[in-house]
Amino acid sequence: MILRKLLNFIARFLENINQQFRNIYLNSNFYDKKISKINNEELIYKPSPHLLSSLIKYQTQKINVDSVSEENLWENENTNNDNFKRLNNFYWFFSLDLKSSRKKTQKILSDWINKNHKYNSRSWEFDLTSKRIIAWLSNHSLTLEQANKDYLEIFNGMIQKQTNHLIGEINNSKNTNDKIIGCAAIILVGLSYKDEKKYLSYGLNLLKKISNTEFDNYGFTKSRSIKQLIFYLKYFILIREWFKEAQVEVPDSINETIFYLGQGYAFTWQNIKSDILMNGNNISNNDEFDHYLRRFGYKFKNENKEFGGYAILHDKKISIAMDVGEPPSISSSAEYQSGSLSFEINSNGKKLISNCGYYTGNNKKLAQLSKSTATHSTLILDDNSSCKFEKIKNDYLLKNRLKILKKNIVFEKNYWKISASHDGYSKKYNAIHERDIEYYPEQFKFVGTDKLLIKKSNLNLKFDIRFHLEPNIKLMKTQNNKAILIELEDEGWKFTCDNFNIGIDNGLYFGNKNSYGQNQNIFISGIINSNNENITWQLNKI
Repeated sequence: MILRKLLNFIARFLENINQQFRNIYLNSNFYDKKISKINNEELIYKPSPHLLSSLIKYQTQKINVDSVSEENLWENENTNNDNFKRLNNFYWFFSLDLKSSRKKTQKILSDWINKNHKYNSRSWEFDLTSKRIIAWLSNHSLTLEQANKDYLEIFNGMIQKQTNHLIGEINNSKNTNDKIIGCAAIILVGLSYKDEKKYLSYGLNLLKKISNTEFDNYGFTKSRSIKQLIFYLKYFILIREWFKEAQVEVPDSINETIFYLGQGYAFTWQNIKSDILMNGNNISNNDEFDHYLRRFGYKFKNENKEFGGYAILHDKKISIAMDVGEPPSISSSAEYQSGSLSFEINSNGKKLISNCGYYTGNNKKLAQLSKSTATHSTLILDDNSSCKFEKIKNDYLLKNRLKILKKNIVFEKNYWKISASHDGYSKKYNAIHERDIEYYPEQFKFVGTDKLLIKKSNLNLKFDIRFHLEPNIKLMKTQNNKAILIELEDEGWKFTCDNFNIGIDNGLYFGNKNSYGQNQNIFISGIINSNNENITWQLNKI
């Protein structure tokens, strides 16, 4: 343990030294001259701004640039960091009224260039620079039309200078999402400028490397993050649409990646029209993305019952999703949650049983809590989670991984079953957790069995099984304490467990991004008294 801490300290020390030298280099005149080597070419392709509608939330009421005060717009360095990013990525240009003054818009852009023509760590942050390039080129009707020759020369030079910076820094970026945005910006510049094939070639080669690193053999994200899969799909489609609009042949690798990512999207969202709150996912607005896909002619299909480590069974009324996959590698586990064998149930488009979601705000304690088994609808043993995490820099990454030992999926007209087991409690407690969830469609009845298989004499262990619900669902315990009634809008369900105590508890819900609230959960608790303990519970529609 002491040696490990010492090695980690030395690694962090060397990394800090390297970063300090890197910062000196980036701020040097030598670096500025290096990235200022550009070809003064004119734009040959001007991308349509509506191609980004899957990634940008446009304001309903457009902003007239004449209402924007130029005074001190780029002078206030102490502005809130989020506001600074929104201002400097220029995505607010997408909300400008096209009737806005081009002269004033170009003056705002020129003022930014005058202040930021050399690299600085804040306004040239990697993701800001990538988004800024995309925004400037996509809003060409305001940033370029009716501009004089001197302005165009400065504009084109600054686009290429920032792109040169992205190429130099993209391998140093630790965030894969930022790399994807950077790739998109580099590729867009390559499509937009004549004889700038080096940008196009570089961006495409890097995109292939990211695909090989981030996707498994079936095209699902190795992180098992559904949110990340959708993010990648949106950017690959955007890049493909740029190629089509520029009348340049779309590379086969992009078409192939979209096909596989689309299968993952169809499986985890389109088949059931519900966000699965597992492994970093939150409530989304994928209906808008579905509309975008229809508008551009994309159709995805996936009829598998298991994909990407998730098992999903569904008909027109009911769906059940269960995490039956193994954790990702440690390096890909930033958004992984220890919810192995957790499940969710939807009834008529409403979530009956849920997980609690993933906290993405600034409170590190809540982020750590949302990774725990307790925030999932699964079994907790002795108040411990099935996986352990450790803090590395600003992320909580996996410290130890579990293995899925067996799984079985049955989908028949009148009988569904998902069954799996894992060894996450084996090392500490010599215990295997096995879960069977059966569904009888004709009776609208779920029967679950959680089995604890103790390999050695290790009894008197406390267990809890949690069944989380969304904040709007109402619960009531019956007078005989043998059942809990669930009010799901216009539906009623009854939860029972004959052999163990059941109760209602309060919890935290992280389903909505960057926020949290209170919810309730049903719990079964007890003490293990056998080497082969079976806990059986039922959910019946009433």
